[in-house]
Amino acid sequence: MARSATSRAPGRPRRSASPVSDARFHRRLGEVLDHATEVFCEKGYEGASMRDLSRASGMSLAGLYHYFGSKERLLYLIQKHTFTTILKQLTTRLDESAEPEQRIRIFILNHLEYFLVNQQGMKVLSHEDEALKNGLGSEIATIKREYYRICLGLIEALKRKLVFNFDPRTAVMSLFGMMNWIYTWYNRRVDGSAEELAQRMGDIFLRGVISGQSRRRTTIAAKKKSQPATRRFEGARLQARRNSKSKSNAGFSRQH
Repeated sequence: MARSATSRAPGRPRRSASPVSDARFHRRLGEVLDHATEVFCEKGYEGASMRDLSRASGMSLAGLYHYFGSKERLLYLIQKHTFTTILKQLTTRLDESAEPEQRIRIFILNHLEYFLVNQQGMKVLSHEDEALKNGLGSEIATIKREYYRICLGLIEALKRKLVFNFDPRTAVMSLFGMMNWIYTWYNRRVDGSAEELAQRMGDIFLRGVISGQSRRRTTIAAKKKSQPATRRFEGARLQARRNSKSKSNAGFSRQH
């Protein structure tokens, strides 16, 4: 049966709700999503049931189905909340600087700050990347592509400033590879705060890009410098071979 015009999507407050009840709803929604994240992190999306989610959240099974409809909807809301939050924070912070290198450092810090506080969320996003179907996955993919495009734009701006020749996509994917698996090894006592880790990670990434390009230029310059000497050597070797062949032919003629 078609949904009526006055019905609402699961996970949304009633349109007639007051500001107070609306705030209460969103607070409760955040709590449910936090509990759902814990369950998905522990059991995996496939292994988790609505009954598991009900027990963890303290919401009745009937209430959970009423407000969310399915565990897929909960996973969708977790992912949407995560990426919209991190995007909103990032766009605000990027206004603080126009310098390409500093903007990349802002991107790294913003990413690490959020996910070090929400390590379970990062694990769920990493492991359940393709679990969403029925159009929900495409909506999340659109948000993630926007996040990727922002990072790509930052890398391309650095490339233009430094007049370097490297592949921005490879650089972007390498940076995400550095950042996205920190939940598997991060230890605050050993690795420090998000600011300290972001500083070190930014140094490694940016120095890698810069020094890699410097080595490439040095190699190219060395090759160009060695080309004349190589050509002279090859020319001398070819001439020696010709002289040796001429002598052999002369000796053969005298014998016959």
